[in-house]
Amino acid sequence: MEETIARYKEDFDLFMTPNEKLEYIFDLGKKHTTLPEEEKNDETFIVGCASPAWLMGECKEGKLILRGEGSSEMAKGMLTLLLDIFNDREVDEILAFDPAKLNELGIIELLSPVRQQSLEAFIKKVYSYAQKCKENENQ
Repeated sequence: MEETIARYKEDFDLFMTPNEKLEYIFDLGKKHTTLPEEEKNDETFIVGCASPAWLMGECKEGKLILRGEGSSEMAKGMLTLLLDIFNDREVDEILAFDPAKLNELGIIELLSPVRQQSLEAFIKKVYSYAQKCKENENQ
């Protein structure tokens, strides 16, 4: 996870202005995937996001597999970035990860307070899926 963050940090460091960094996030959103309609429900809805977004989490062989969809350009870009960091990782790696490390990207301060809350809501959802996987492993 930290390698992925370091790679993105290198990318963000290439941009001189906040607007260029935000444009990069919007460009990431062009790789954004969508969820089937039946997976967009109350259970997968990310409560607290600035714009409607959904996150689906599944446990497979000790790893958390994530898929998501956002409705705004910013949500699509941030979801793409965050899924790249968190998807297909060992559950223990996710649970041990310090979300403060995301500050190293140098973009958190570019997000409005509402978007920062959206990021926190996403992370909470990821951790809740990871925790469920861990609990199911231990049964």
